[in-house]
Amino acid sequence: MRVGQGYDSHRLVPGRPLMLAGERIPNDRGLEGHSDGDVVLHAVADAILGALGEGDLGRHFPSSDAALEGAASRDLLARVTTMMREAGWRIGNLDCTLIAQAPRLAPHQSAMEASLASLLGAPGERVNLKIKSNDGLGSLGRGEGMAALAVVLIEAEER
Repeated sequence: MRVGQGYDSHRLVPGRPLMLAGERIPNDRGLEGHSDGDVVLHAVADAILGALGEGDLGRHFPSSDAALEGAASRDLLARVTTMMREAGWRIGNLDCTLIAQAPRLAPHQSAMEASLASLLGAPGERVNLKIKSNDGLGSLGRGEGMAALAVVLIEAEER
């Protein structure tokens, strides 16, 4: 078994769709980024890469790569998940915390968890997503952006 942790944060800006855990969430602002800015998927991908000892998203998908401009984070996570499987590993479990003051995300939580499980090819009971506000503290609490933290346990595939 191996453990990895990941973190990501992005500013909320007008004129972009809000993508979280691979789901489009209705909102008047989306997350800024070279890709679609999905902080949940970025944190999860970084956690998997960390468990594999393979660095981070920036090493594999640099923002200097024009071909990745506007890339769907679900596609980046799929590539990371393929790396994991090809190396002989699978998801043991994932625990992710999304920090967002607004919009209200509880109505979307089940869909986001199901999306994560599907993208990872893991049973739903192995995927947990928590949504927290920042209680008005700092830039996240003022609703200027969002952040996500992820911890993943990967385990060797049974052969």
